[in-house]
Amino acid sequence: MISNRAKNLSPSETLKVSARAKQLAREGASIIALSAGEPDFKTPAHICNAAIEAITDGFHGYTMNTGLPELREAISNKLKRENRIAIPPDQIVLSNGAKQSVGFTILATINPGDEVLIPAPYWVSYPEMVKLADGIPVIEKTLFANNYKLTPEQLEDALTEKTRAIILNSPSNPTGACYTRTELKDLASVLDEYPDVLIISDEIYEYIVFDHEHVSILNAAPHLKDRTVLINGFSKGFAMTGWRLGYMAGPKPIADAVAKIQSQETSAPSTISQKAGIAAYTGSMKPVEEMRAAFKKRRDFIVGELKSIENVECFTPSGAFYVFPDIHHFLGKSTPTGDRISTSTDLSLYLLEQHGVAVVPGDAFGEPNGIRLSYAASMDDLNEAVLRMKDGLSSLL
Repeated sequence: MISNRAKNLSPSETLKVSARAKQLAREGASIIALSAGEPDFKTPAHICNAAIEAITDGFHGYTMNTGLPELREAISNKLKRENRIAIPPDQIVLSNGAKQSVGFTILATINPGDEVLIPAPYWVSYPEMVKLADGIPVIEKTLFANNYKLTPEQLEDALTEKTRAIILNSPSNPTGACYTRTELKDLASVLDEYPDVLIISDEIYEYIVFDHEHVSILNAAPHLKDRTVLINGFSKGFAMTGWRLGYMAGPKPIADAVAKIQSQETSAPSTISQKAGIAAYTGSMKPVEEMRAAFKKRRDFIVGELKSIENVECFTPSGAFYVFPDIHHFLGKSTPTGDRISTSTDLSLYLLEQHGVAVVPGDAFGEPNGIRLSYAASMDDLNEAVLRMKDGLSSLL
């Protein structure tokens, strides 16, 4: 017997594409995977050493359900030092990755029938998490011309008396776009008129911002702190995807509710990962800076190459490690074997199956005119991937 809740969920398209790419590679095909959302760097040595030391010293048991006090203190200090945001340790809950932090925050705040506003393109899991809470995901489509960022006018039009929360993601997955301080202030001025709307601000890519410093919604509008939950973690900025360590920081009642749910679902994340997290937030940031510089070089390369492809449009993203080019010109065309390209999913499967390049269709992110490419890959792979894409797209009839 399968529950209606499980039946109504969609599987993660990003994981599905990655799985298909890996299967083809196992079968001997030459595949360049630009589909995965994780850095291609190793976790910095001082973080790994802290974990090894924790294992050797016998830190093998459970921690507090909300996480090690030392790590929550380190996060609180980091927020104050780097983000100029004051959130005490007892309003921070460590979880098994930022994904779980988002999911538990939604479960803790959304009742059946509540609407959650989600700008599109969105990270694939946001709508499904809202469905799990029996809420209603309300998708507000943004425009390529505005780098896929929500405008105050769109926000005003989308809010209703049933809106319980909005999810903001900056830097964005899948587009890499970042909201500026002015843009966030403008959104905040609209939200001021809707005091019952919670703001869930997913800032997991904050260390991968290239052209300016990261700006949080609470930097632009600190007066919203009593109804804002910050989501962050260690996966992207410290190349710690497999360590599964993230956190939420927000109002005490919400933190307590998240902790209650977590106590019944998973308890705290790995003790070893938490010890590594302390080293991440208290140790050298040089490896992060070096990784960010490498990503910037790759970004500039891939954007330039994509813009050189006829009928492909691509803006330069300010953060993360994704580009999200507009490929609407190719929809409606046919492959050399006569198969019709009706959707971005069709295009993505064509590029994977016929040209060995794995990308993620924009359909998965609520934007059918785009595809997501991750440039968390070597320059050699990026160069070869672009050559294959040019060949594949030029072959469409």
